Amino acid sequence: MIHEIGYGNGVQQVVIPDSLRVFTVKANEIEAELTGEACVREALEHPIGTPRLREIVKPGEKIAIVTSDISRPMPTAEVLPAVLEELEAAGCRFEDVTLVFALGSHRHHTEEERKKLAGEYAYERIACEDSDPDDCVRLGFTKAGTPVDISRTVAEADRRILLGNLEYHYFAGYSGGLKAIMPGCSTPEAIQNDHRMMVDPKACAGNIADNPIRDDIEEGGALCGADFILNVVLDEDKRIVRAVAGDPVKAHREGCGYIDELYGVTVPEKADIVIVSQGGFPKDANLYQTQKALDNSKHVVKDGGIIILAGACTEGFGNKTFEAWMKEAETPDDLIKRVHTGFRLGGHKAAAIGMVLKRAKIFMVSEMTDELVREAFMEPFGSLQEAFDKALEEKGPGARVVIMPHGGSTLPRIADPLG
Repeated sequence: MIHEIGYGNGVQQVVIPDSLRVFTVKANEIEAELTGEACVREALEHPIGTPRLREIVKPGEKIAIVTSDISRPMPTAEVLPAVLEELEAAGCRFEDVTLVFALGSHRHHTEEERKKLAGEYAYERIACEDSDPDDCVRLGFTKAGTPVDISRTVAEADRRILLGNLEYHYFAGYSGGLKAIMPGCSTPEAIQNDHRMMVDPKACAGNIADNPIRDDIEEGGALCGADFILNVVLDEDKRIVRAVAGDPVKAHREGCGYIDELYGVTVPEKADIVIVSQGGFPKDANLYQTQKALDNSKHVVKDGGIIILAGACTEGFGNKTFEAWMKEAETPDDLIKRVHTGFRLGGHKAAAIGMVLKRAKIFMVSEMTDELVREAFMEPFGSLQEAFDKALEEKGPGARVVIMPHGGSTLPRIADPLG
C-alpha cells in the first residue's frame, strides 16, 4: 500500500507491504460546527472568564497584539480582522495598536514576511514589528529564578492581547496562552533559565497540571499581565476548527482539553519502525523545528526500534548553538550530560535528540548533507522508500509499523503501556 506524508512544499511516498501491521496516527474525527473566521468570531463573542474584548479596551490606550512568528502555523492574517473589529467597536484608533511577532529564540523577519503574516488588511492599518530581545523591560523574577524580561512595546502597553495556535509542546505541555509573552517576547537569559527544566520528567507533552516549565511561563506572564487571549486549533489541513478566547489561563485550559480530544491518539502497541513527519513547510524548515515531531514519536517506538524522520530541513540545523552541540559531541550521552552541567538555549534540542537516541536508531530523510545528518547521530537517506526498505531489512518481515504524518501535533498513547 502507498502511504504519503508531507515533506517541505511537497510529499514523500512509501510503499509498505500489505502483510505488515501498520497503524497511522491521525487526529480523532470530531465534527467542527464552525471553521475559519466564523469560528474566531464565535469565540470573540463568547469569551471564557472575561467580558468581550470590546468591553475591556478603552479609547486612547496603547494596545499590543502579540502573535506567533513565521516558524509557527498560526494563521494571524485570518484571525486579525475580527480582533481589529472588536477594537474598533470599543472606539480604539488603529494608530494606537501594534502587532508584535513573538520571536522567542528565532530569527528576525523580513518586511515581506511581516506583511504576509499580518495580512494585507492589518498590515495597512497597524504597526507591525518583531519582539526585541535587546530592548526589554525587567519586571521581576519567577520563583524558579527566571528573569521576566519583556520586549518594551509589549511591557509598556496599556493592554496586551495574545494570539496563538494550540498544539502539544514537547516540554511546555501545550503551546498557546501566556507562552506568547514568556518566552515569546523575552530574552535568551530568561528562555535559558526556563528551558533548563526540560530534564524534569513532568516537563512533557500533554502535561500541564504540574509541569514546572508551564508553571514558570504562567508566573512570568502574570507578572507582565495579559488582558485577553485568542488561541486557535488547526486540523491537519491547517483549517481553524476551534477557537477559545478570554482569560489567559481559563480559556487556554479549555483549548488544551480540546487538543486532547482531537490529537491525543491511542495506539494499540509500540512499533519496531516509526515513520514521522512534521507535515511539511513551515514546520520542517529546519531540524530545530522538526525535532518536535521526533520527540512525540519516542512515545510509540519500541526500545531498540527505528524512527524514520522525514523533514526537508532546507535551513539545516536552524540554530547555531544546536548545531555546535551536535558537532562537538562524540556520543548522544555527551548531549544529555551537557544540558545538565551547562544549559544553553539551542543545546536543549540537541539533548532532547540525545534522549531519543538512547532508545532508538534514527534514519533521516532530508535535504541536509549526509555529513550534517551523521553529525546529528542519524543515518541519512535520499528517500522515504530507501529508509523504510533498510529499516524493514533490519527489523524483519514481522515488523510492526506506526506512521505519524503530523508528528508535531498528534500525541500517541499506548493502550497497553507494558506492550
